[in-house]
Amino acid sequence: MQELVQLEKEPLHYPNLKTVLMVEEILKKEQLPIKREALKRKLERQVQHQTLNVILQYLEDSGKIIDGHKGIVWMYNPSSKLAKAVERGLRV
Repeated sequence: MQELVQLEKEPLHYPNLKTVLMVEEILKKEQLPIKREALKRKLERQVQHQTLNVILQYLEDSGKIIDGHKGIVWMYNPSSKLAKAVERGLRV
C-alpha cells in the first residue's frame, strides 16, 4: 500500500542574490499591496513562478513581507527608534 505523504518539492531553480535584491527593491517602493502577477511584470527580467515563490517565502520567513489575500506588502523597518518604541510600549 502506498502512503499518502506529501513531500515538499525541491525548487528547480534557486534564486541568486541579484534576483532577491531586485524583488526586495520593488516591494519596498510599493505603497499598496501588490499581486504576484503585477510584481512579475515590474521585474527587470523574467523570473520563473517557482523561483519567485522561493524568494517570497524567504522574505516572509525573515519578517520582511506579509503575503496576504490582497497582495504582498513590505513591512520591514530596521529603525532603532522603532525598536526602542516597541520595547517601551504598553502590553495590553
